[in-house]
Amino acid sequence: MSAPMPEGPESSPATSRRTLLCGAAAVLAAGGTVAVTGCGSSAGSSGASGAAKGPVDLGPASAVPEGGGKVFREQRIVVTQPTAGQYKAFSAKCTHAGCIVDQVKNQQIQCPCHGSRFAITDGAVQDGPAPTPLPAYTVTVEGGNLKVTPS
Repeated sequence: MSAPMPEGPESSPATSRRTLLCGAAAVLAAGGTVAVTGCGSSAGSSGASGAAKGPVDLGPASAVPEGGGKVFREQRIVVTQPTAGQYKAFSAKCTHAGCIVDQVKNQQIQCPCHGSRFAITDGAVQDGPAPTPLPAYTVTVEGGNLKVTPS
């Protein structure tokens, strides 16, 4: 026969503390997963790069400034225009931790997560922990609109 469980005020606080600590650990573990997931790929993305497979119409080429670029976050594509009329397109997913780059500034594609910087001309790593260049995509201008085909 097993020993009887103690009754009274002593058993309640220990159980409550244990429950509270286990619950807090579960919340922290889930929060950590969410934080890590924020730099990884999303469950709803298609393909390895998160971009669509066929040509994607990104709208007017005039939206991409000369000597700069524009991040199309929803499509996970960044388009640059290093010189007038010369457009380049890359995956917007950083090759370091998978974060989406957030801006093109000072002729660099910039990742907000860990400071990686990429060249607007070829996606080459210029600074930061990223191990490889951004993957290049095919970009054309048709009827004044940018059409990008992810590789």
